[in-house]
Amino acid sequence: MKADTINRIAENIEQVLIGKRDTINLLLTALLAKGHVLLEDMPGTGKTMLAKSLAKSIDAAFSRIQFTPDLLPSDVTGINFYNQKEAAFTFRPGPVFTNILLADEINRATPRTQSSLLECMEERQVTIDGETRALNPPFFVVATQNPIETSGTFPLPEAQLDRFMMKLSLGMPSESEEVAIIDRFINAQPLSELKPVCTAEEIIALQDKVQTVFVHQSLREYIAKLIVATRSGASHGVSPRATLALLRASQAHALVMGRDYVIPEDIKELAIPVLAHRLPMLGSDVLGNSDNVIYIKDLLSKVPVPTEDWSK
Repeated sequence: MKADTINRIAENIEQVLIGKRDTINLLLTALLAKGHVLLEDMPGTGKTMLAKSLAKSIDAAFSRIQFTPDLLPSDVTGINFYNQKEAAFTFRPGPVFTNILLADEINRATPRTQSSLLECMEERQVTIDGETRALNPPFFVVATQNPIETSGTFPLPEAQLDRFMMKLSLGMPSESEEVAIIDRFINAQPLSELKPVCTAEEIIALQDKVQTVFVHQSLREYIAKLIVATRSGASHGVSPRATLALLRASQAHALVMGRDYVIPEDIKELAIPVLAHRLPMLGSDVLGNSDNVIYIKDLLSKVPVPTEDWSK
């Protein structure tokens, strides 16, 4: 039943995004692991469409924030205002009070506004005027940014990047996929026709299930060795938050793949999307932190992979 729910969501999204099953699976992995995702790619590759398709596939609340330089923190979290009719202060909730939040072009907002998401993403709560309000589960942030436009943007600081469990890119479709996109969209608008295929309660149940996925002791040690290896040389490496993110993401990915135990391939597939963006910038091209990706690939080739019966 669990795998069936996950497959229904993935297949629903594939009605809109063609040839992106691996990225969809990673997005669902982050959702089930109670993480958040940063989508970084060229304009027009389907970042916003992916987030909207996910939101439409789940019967849950959805909000979108279009980040701009003049956006204020109160535009994100909400504000207390004086209600003259009631002669009292009233709280007007911001768009973060939702289940799935699309933070579109997040790097166009000022650092002050970007930081208004830190508490929301890490602690699932918002503190305004000394009063803390909890966010309803599930709470999942999908943020997008364009890597080639720097004018009028504010790069995300390391503290903000560290709050994202994964950084993903969709990439460009192949020629056959381009033809399939034309055929799919020439007489229809698949996004507008999407219907929910599961409920918020089903997602919460799957998130709870993730913590029960078995991780062999040898794989726990393998994760630790990968993390420590990132701290060698001149790099200060990734934090213990990354350790827990890789662990939980591996458990969620196993569940997405229909297993109740983690295998080394789960960890190896997730190492780049979970770890690369948390490293200091080693160098990049227009498509992102290419040198960081090469660095993680090099570590994966050097750290020995254990061999066991992973199901026990």
